[in-house]
Amino acid sequence: MQDIDSLFPSIGEMRSIEDQLSQKLADVRQRSMTRRTTPEPLSPDWLANLKSKSFDQTEELSVAMDWVIEALETGIVQMTHPGHLGLFNPSPNFASECADRIVSAFNPQVCVYTHAPAAVEIERHTINQIALKIGMPAESEGHFTSGGAEANATSVLCALQAKFPDYGEDGLMSLGSQPMIYVSAESHLAWLKIAHSVGIGRRAVRLIATDGQGRMDADCLTSTLERDVESGLAPVMIAATAGTTNAGMIDPLAECRAMADRFGLWLHVDAAWGGALIASPKHRSNLSGIENADSITLDAHKWFATTMGTGIFFTSRPEILGNVFRVSASYMPESDSSKDYYSNSMQWSRRFIGLKMFLALCSAGWNGFAEHVERSIRLTDRLAESLATGGWTRVNSSPMGVACFVPPKGNADVDRCVNAVHGDGRFWVSKAKFEGQSVLRACVTNGRTDEETIDRLGSFLASL
Repeated sequence: MQDIDSLFPSIGEMRSIEDQLSQKLADVRQRSMTRRTTPEPLSPDWLANLKSKSFDQTEELSVAMDWVIEALETGIVQMTHPGHLGLFNPSPNFASECADRIVSAFNPQVCVYTHAPAAVEIERHTINQIALKIGMPAESEGHFTSGGAEANATSVLCALQAKFPDYGEDGLMSLGSQPMIYVSAESHLAWLKIAHSVGIGRRAVRLIATDGQGRMDADCLTSTLERDVESGLAPVMIAATAGTTNAGMIDPLAECRAMADRFGLWLHVDAAWGGALIASPKHRSNLSGIENADSITLDAHKWFATTMGTGIFFTSRPEILGNVFRVSASYMPESDSSKDYYSNSMQWSRRFIGLKMFLALCSAGWNGFAEHVERSIRLTDRLAESLATGGWTRVNSSPMGVACFVPPKGNADVDRCVNAVHGDGRFWVSKAKFEGQSVLRACVTNGRTDEETIDRLGSFLASL
């Protein structure tokens, strides 16, 4: 095969390679059930082999794929392993894996409606159905993003535009006073990076103290807002968290809405992983008030278990998106700008992200996701009950699939226990901080985790 033919092989050659890849990945999934969860050190020989690939010489694609697959089987934390109780990125649902393959084969450009009307309509319908499930107003809209950071950054831009109508054209110099945003001290601190990138500066982020249970303290929020207004600063947005990273706690959403109304602020809710509770009739009430937000972030690649890169931004004030992002370019076709993502979102060229959530909802429905969420919470409670008999203390009261534990010997023993878990290799947990104390954190959002895995982990931790 000529080198250029390797980039665009014949249909028959593609089919053969794809069949081989499917079989290899099926074998990988089978082996993943018994593989160590923790990565092995990269060997000097492997690194030397990698560095030798100058790409002056070609190799068979199947050989290169085998080399990569072998490396990934040992050189990453195995998030598809049943014992992975890690951050938020669990074993992906199969429908979203299939969606990735379909999108790669067609490779649509969804930045403009006329280029991919079917793809855009699928995404818009999916967004609409999720917004209805959240309980947002009928006029709400949104779009898929690369992740929660992009969605949260979009909320800051919308808040600035809503507060300062000239901001989009005249920039920060036109504002006259320093914009401020208010987040919990337990929030995801991507807010600092966002404030830096939009030009208001990291000091514009007020980290509001928590209430001793990992939730934003409403009284502290009120007093901070009052003090900042008296000082001549310009509060712009409250960003409440519905599912903190470390402990799955939910900020007081009703109080945040009341403060936003009192001070004329944009209310955003970062429900990147906790938002999956909308699927469960049993647990949905824990998110009461989220439907009243001006905007919401949800990451489908967390508790909804799609493959990576599936964030979502929702807003009940969609006209703001056009004011923030709309642009006219001679090389773009004339179209309905309300459906053109390049003029209503941060990205320009964009992958057909939403198919992953669409196919997952088609195949499992809301009932399937409800079962997934409720099962995660049951397994979390099962682990907590098991460890309590051995003297471990659960310190967070989250309604979500995450538990933070202090060992019988106290916070100082957390590092030893987490290192022992990783050394054993059958499980992956993390260490974190909750209200200033070190904890062992188990996030049970992996759909392949079962009761047997939980019981084995409980027995192992009890033996330490």
